Amino acid sequence: MADKFHKKPFDDATKLKLEIFGESFREWLPVFIYNPTVSKIFVYDFFAGSGKDSLGNPGSPLILLNEAKGDNCSFCNALNGKEIVFAFNDVNKSEKLKESVTKHLENCVKENCQKEKCHYDWHIGNFNFKGAFERENVKKILNNKQYAKFVLLDQFGFSQVDENIFKELTKAPKTDFIFFIASSFIDRFKEHEYVKKYFDTPKIKFENTRPIERHELIANYFEQLVDEEEYYIHHFTIKKGSNYYGLIFGTAHTYGMEKFLKVSWRKDEFSGESNNNKHHDYEPNTLFYNPSESNKLQKIRNEIVEKVLNGEIKDNIAGLKFALRNRCLPELFTKTIKAMEKDGLIVRKGKVNNKSSNIHKIDKYTIEII
Repeated sequence: MADKFHKKPFDDATKLKLEIFGESFREWLPVFIYNPTVSKIFVYDFFAGSGKDSLGNPGSPLILLNEAKGDNCSFCNALNGKEIVFAFNDVNKSEKLKESVTKHLENCVKENCQKEKCHYDWHIGNFNFKGAFERENVKKILNNKQYAKFVLLDQFGFSQVDENIFKELTKAPKTDFIFFIASSFIDRFKEHEYVKKYFDTPKIKFENTRPIERHELIANYFEQLVDEEEYYIHHFTIKKGSNYYGLIFGTAHTYGMEKFLKVSWRKDEFSGESNNNKHHDYEPNTLFYNPSESNKLQKIRNEIVEKVLNGEIKDNIAGLKFALRNRCLPELFTKTIKAMEKDGLIVRKGKVNNKSSNIHKIDKYTIEII
C-alpha cells in the first residue's frame, strides 16, 4: 500500500495532513532553538516515504526541511552552534528518499545560504518501524532530558503505533509527537482478532456515535493510557471519501499543546477538530455563520462558568489548563472570566492579568465568587 501511495498525486485529505505536519513543526521548532536548556534537537520521521508524490509535490521530509530554515533563513541563522538532526526512515523507499532529500538540500543551500553544505545533519534509514524505534541510540536520544524531539509517525493503517510505543513517547522528556491512524478501520473491524491484538476495543464505545466522532473516541482511548500526571492529547479528524482518519498529538507541556491547538484551530475555525464540520455549525455564507460562537466554544464557555461558580476552578492557571484539556485555546478562559467579572459574578485577586499564552510563565491570581 505504501508503495502504491507514493506513485499517485497527493489527494486533498493527504495535503491537509501534510499541512498540519508542517505548520505544527513551524510552531514547535523555534521554541527549542531559542531554549538555552536544550543542547540538541532531533526530528524523527519514521514513515517518510519517497519524499515526493508522482507530481513532485513535497512529502513530510521535504516539508520539515523547508520549515526548518524559517523565513529568510531566520532559524538557520539563530542556531549559534546548536545542532539539529533529521532522521528520515522508510523501509521501502530509502533510495528515492535519499535522492529527494539530497536534491532538496543542495538547492536550498545554493538558493539561500551560498555555503558548501546545510547547517543541519540528516540521516536516512531503511528499517521497518519497530526496528528503527527500538534501536539503542534512538532510545537514548528519546530519554535524554537535554534534547528536544519532534516525532512524526505517518503510519499506513493503525497497527504500528501500539500501546507500548504510545506510552514510551509520552514518557520521553521534551518530546512532542503526531501520529496518523486509520480510525474507520478500527471501528469497522473492531471484533476482528487482528484489531483486538492492538486495541482493547470493548473500551472504545463506538455504539450510538456518528462516524465523524469515532476518531475522537480513539484519541480518548489513548489518552486514558497516559501515566503522567500532566499530559495533553489532541486529535484532528480527516474525512476522505466515506472514511474517517485522523491525527493524534501528544505533549507534556502546556505550551506544546497551545502551539498544536493554534494549528488545528486554523484548519477548523469551529472546533479545531475536523475538516468536516463535526458539531453542525453554520457554514460560511449562511445567515447565522459566526465561528466565534461555535457550538463547541459555547459548550466549553458554559462549562468554565459553571466550574468557576461551583468552586472547581479557583484560579487562572487551573482555568487556562481546563481550556487546554478541552482542546480549546486558553484565551477562551480569559475572555470568559473577564465577562464574568464585568457581569459582577466574580472578582479576581492577586497578580491579576489577562494573559493566556505561555501558561507556565503567567502569574497566578485567584477567583472569588461575589
